[in-house]
Parts: sequence; C-alpha cells; structure tokens
Amino acid sequence: MAEPKIRILIADDHAVVRKGLIMVLRLEPDFEIVGEAENGLRALELAHQLQPDLVLLDLMMPEMDGRAATEALQTQLPATKILILTGMEIDEGIIDILTSGVSGYVPKDIEPNELAKAIRAVAHGEAYLHPTMARRVLEKMTTRQTASKPENNVQLTPREQEVLQYMATPATYREIAEKLFVSEETIRTHAKHILGKLQQPNRAQAVLAAVRAGLIELPD
Repeated sequence: MAEPKIRILIADDHAVVRKGLIMVLRLEPDFEIVGEAENGLRALELAHQLQPDLVLLDLMMPEMDGRAATEALQTQLPATKILILTGMEIDEGIIDILTSGVSGYVPKDIEPNELAKAIRAVAHGEAYLHPTMARRVLEKMTTRQTASKPENNVQLTPREQEVLQYMATPATYREIAEKLFVSEETIRTHAKHILGKLQQPNRAQAVLAAVRAGLIELPD
C-alpha cells in the first residue's frame, strides 16, 4: 500500500510565488497541496482547519508575519512541521526562529528538487538547513552563543565523525545510509548519539555547533 501523501499548506503574500510553488510541488507524486494563504493570520486559520503535515512559510507577510505565525503554530499545532522559505537576509530574529524548533530553513532561490528534498526530510522528522543558509547563520552567530559550543573533550567515534560530516550536507538520513552502506536506522542511531554528545536538540543545531567547535567543515 502506498504511503500517504505529504499534505502541504503554502503561505506567502505574493500570489505569483504561491502559484509557482503550487505548480512545481504538484509535480511531486507524494505531495498534496491542501491550501494557500496570503498572510500569517490566514495561514494559522487554514492550518487549524486543514491540519497539514507541513507549512511552507514565508517570513515577510502582512497582518501576522511569519515569525508570529511560526510561534503560534508551534504553540497551537505542535505536530505540524514548519519549513521557512524566504529571501530575507539572516538577522538575530531569524536565528531565534531557527533555534526555537523550526524544522527547516531554505532560501527562495533553492532549486525545485532541493526544495522537494527539504520538504520530505522535514515531513519525516528531520531538521533541514540548506548549506547556504548554514553559512549565513554561522557568520551571524560568531558574536553570540545561540548554539552552545561543545566542550573540547567531546569524543566522537570515526563513524560518528563521518556521519556528522554528511549531516552538514543536504543528504537525508536515507541517502547517508546508502552512501555508507548501512541501514537508515543505523544512521538515526548514530545521529542520536551525536546530538547527545554535542548537547544539541536537532540536526541543524548540531551541525552549527560542530562547525563552530572545529569538529567539521561546511561543504563547499
């Protein structure tokens, strides 16, 4: 039996952007676009009505901006995943959003296939931070301690180090497993150990903390 489709709500104040996203994402056989919203308030209303698996959310919107909508969604509909899609420059507020539990953050100039990959990763419980966004976040984080820096005595096994380096790429856990010729469950177990050792709540935060600590480098 086929897996249920990923039910997506799109929120962006530009109709052209919304329609373009709908056209692109409807090409994916495992996606279902359940609604669209022109502002954060409408996105919140529709999220309650439609119960989407994921909200693809712009930050700059009228009435209720994406940041306020994100906070409301996390409080009122914690099971709904949030993927931020924006062209805004990274600032302190965006760093706060990223560290508050948002599942993913991608730029608006992302390639359609990468956006689809990000949606699938987030919908299946993974945190997704596009490498371009990771670099911008790290630049802003040099003067603050949003992602706590691991102690110098953090000891990763060679395999954990290898998995952590892959975690800094857009590869999903399944793709990492294929590259390392192991099961996806094995990669998830390694990831859990890595998060514990780095004392970070999710993949994105672990990667940021590891780069700041000099444990890995972001891919080019």
